[in-house]
Amino acid sequence: MGHIAQMNMGYLLHPHGDPRIAGFEDNSDRVNALADRSKGFIWRLQGEGYGLPENNTGALFGRPEVALATLSTWESYQDFDHFVHKTVHAQFIDRRTEWFEHVNQPSYVIWPIERGHIPSLTEGKAKLLQLRSEGPSPNAYDFATGKSMSA
Repeated sequence: MGHIAQMNMGYLLHPHGDPRIAGFEDNSDRVNALADRSKGFIWRLQGEGYGLPENNTGALFGRPEVALATLSTWESYQDFDHFVHKTVHAQFIDRRTEWFEHVNQPSYVIWPIERGHIPSLTEGKAKLLQLRSEGPSPNAYDFATGKSMSA
């Protein structure tokens, strides 16, 4: 059995460093550290990895002053779902409208990967566009359909 990858993206309401998004920015390291210690966590894009062409958030999503994206891999959908919805991370999801623009389409995607595969934001964007255009499938899904897709 393989693993899963997830990518989420969004546009901040204000540029990086603006005090109106401090509640998000001041807690990002804490939430990322929690992910790193969570059951089933394997890897996440960070640091210099964002400098690679295939992971350039601004080039992929436009508006580099406010575009953000995360990318990580997990042993299972259940492990990722637990981190997102059953830890302090859920409190930040509940507050996302304070910091991020609302969009009327999916802003995250989950998809299966082979063990050991390290995805890129380019791959994640392709999966997100697939989810947006074709709806959930075993190759690109969301939390609403994740339990059945990952079984």
